[in-house]
Amino acid sequence: MKQNRPLFRRFLKVHFLFIFLPPIVLIFFSAFAGFSNTGEQLNTLNLFYATLLLFGFIIVAFVILSWLFFLKLQKRLARLQEVMSSSAKNKSFPKPISVQADRMDEIDQLGSSFNWMIQQLEDSRKREYEEELLRHRLIANLSHDLRTPLTILRGHVTRLNKELISLEGQNSLTEINHMITRIGDLMDDLLTYTLLTSGKHPFEPTSTDIGRLVRASVAAWYPAFEEKEIQLDVDLPTEETFYWEADPKWMTRVMDNLFQNILRHAAEGKYANIVVDVEKELIIVVDRGPGMDNSPYERGAGIGLSTSNYMLKKMKLKADFTSNENGTRVAIGRA
Repeated sequence: MKQNRPLFRRFLKVHFLFIFLPPIVLIFFSAFAGFSNTGEQLNTLNLFYATLLLFGFIIVAFVILSWLFFLKLQKRLARLQEVMSSSAKNKSFPKPISVQADRMDEIDQLGSSFNWMIQQLEDSRKREYEEELLRHRLIANLSHDLRTPLTILRGHVTRLNKELISLEGQNSLTEINHMITRIGDLMDDLLTYTLLTSGKHPFEPTSTDIGRLVRASVAAWYPAFEEKEIQLDVDLPTEETFYWEADPKWMTRVMDNLFQNILRHAAEGKYANIVVDVEKELIIVVDRGPGMDNSPYERGAGIGLSTSNYMLKKMKLKADFTSNENGTRVAIGRA
């Protein structure tokens, strides 16, 4: 077991010797010289000068030793503080500091505790990284493996549609086909979110014409809205626009998620309003559905919304949701 050597106790011990030992020696020397019969007697003036010189030496030695002690202490603490501050600036784990095992005073004990803390943090980060990697790999494998049985189920549904079955059976097959599509969409959302959070989805920000991007997204989704008989009310200026430093593919994915949610959860409202506010630099999407809290697919929609929010945060944007029983309003703007 390492023997601790208290730093301040040594400091006090050395200073105690310098302060009290010389006067004691002087007292004994004076007593010896005063009662000596053979030695030459010191006169009072010489004794005063010797005492003054001795106390002057004690004061000078005390100041020098104190200065050297605190200078050495300041250097050791500054070295420890430099390691901590450099890690904070670089946003990385600090490197362990050197510790003298044979000395192990208070500063070395502090450094040893600091090194132990770094080791624990590194071990924790390593375990977290391995668990995150395992979770991402598991989700990716599950998303891939589940596609095969879903494809087989869809094939059987298609085959049964060609058979002569009752109206109730036809409705059941239609619902099964709808749920297969729903599960496939959820798997796509989950896989996309996993790729995003693991850094495997490329992020390429550039100056993006938002008005043009929204018009292209609305044009792509217009047949789907028309098929669901949803009245589409758009206000997309063609002569004016604004630009965001964003990834066009990510912004398109965000718009796709919003429009997909309208088809899934607000189709019964038969209305969607899409506005590009150039003056306020906002994208506004409004529907007349039952609201997010009343949607039967609220839990499933959470993955897509989490993906969109992650993308928007990465692009320094945000989406403000206002939802009630009369519909949902989403406003996308700068964070």
